[in-house]
Amino acid sequence: MTAITALSLAIWIYLLTGHGRFWQAGPILTPTNPQTPAPDVTIVVPARNEAETIQRALRSLLAQDYPGRFRVIMVDDLSSDGTGALAQALNDPALTVLRGAAHPPNWSGKLWALSQGIPTEARGLLLLTDADIEHAPQHLATLVAKLQADRLDMVSEMVALNCEGPVEHALVPAFVFFFQLLYPFAWVNDPGNPAAAAAGGTVLIRAESLARCGGIAAIRSALIDDVTLARRIKATGRIWLGHSTLATSIRPYKTLGDVWRMVARCAYVQLNYNPYLLAGTVLGMIIVWLIPPVATLFVPGLPRLLGLLAWIALSASYLPTLRRFRLKPWWAACLPLVAAFYTAATLGSALDHYRGRGVVWKQRAYHG
Repeated sequence: MTAITALSLAIWIYLLTGHGRFWQAGPILTPTNPQTPAPDVTIVVPARNEAETIQRALRSLLAQDYPGRFRVIMVDDLSSDGTGALAQALNDPALTVLRGAAHPPNWSGKLWALSQGIPTEARGLLLLTDADIEHAPQHLATLVAKLQADRLDMVSEMVALNCEGPVEHALVPAFVFFFQLLYPFAWVNDPGNPAAAAAGGTVLIRAESLARCGGIAAIRSALIDDVTLARRIKATGRIWLGHSTLATSIRPYKTLGDVWRMVARCAYVQLNYNPYLLAGTVLGMIIVWLIPPVATLFVPGLPRLLGLLAWIALSASYLPTLRRFRLKPWWAACLPLVAAFYTAATLGSALDHYRGRGVVWKQRAYHG
């Protein structure tokens, strides 16, 4: 047990000092105006059964305080809840609502919807965003300004997630934290580092950069489409990933089941459906997250001391994320329990795969 707790502590020393400062709060863009003349922007919103959020999301896009021309194209991805009609009811000349066709084999539903919304021979900039996100009026201008100022090919932001009820307090900040652990933003934003990632809720990309990497069709079967796109763009250009205070998810996660499904839909995909990677991941989660509190509470002597130091280290790493969500610091001590939940959801994702259910999202099933 001494060796295991020492390994856990050593891992945490590395994570805190050598893993791209993943635990830090930034980077965050402040509202800024782009250079003039501002480039034209086409905003594409794929939507499937988003009746509860679609009007709020579209209104926020149509109200952008942007000094250039922009238009919004919403693709109704065969919704059965009246999403398309609600969008049409906004009756705004800057909004085009398209009725999407059934997606062909080997296409994910979201990417097929996006491909239908992106105009042929698109020029200028494309903002790809989800139908459950509300944007502050300065958001588009700020994204464009960042892309211009740093001569980037793509700018992406993890939007502020809904975090109101007890389930969201316990689990949603950890989702952001674990994403940063997988993809340290400092590494993503370093042109010399191969790490690449994006957050699919907000992706601003140059049309020519998207075309250069083969367009949406080049990643048509990807279920983790944002990270896949980021890797292709970074292979030939520059990307930036940060946190947003100007865009907010308006999708609630009220129950444990809501969060479980969000994690399970892509967890085993992330591991390439590889049982050996799954086993290694579960073992790593146990050593990194569960051994410290177990040793602290139940194993006397040196393992208790080493476990306590590792527990303090992992709790301290979580504090910047908790501050971003305006939550009490005592939640940090509960992070091992939250990690156990995410580990269970990952195992559930693999179990779904081997049961033949595959990935189920928006009433569609995908099989790897």
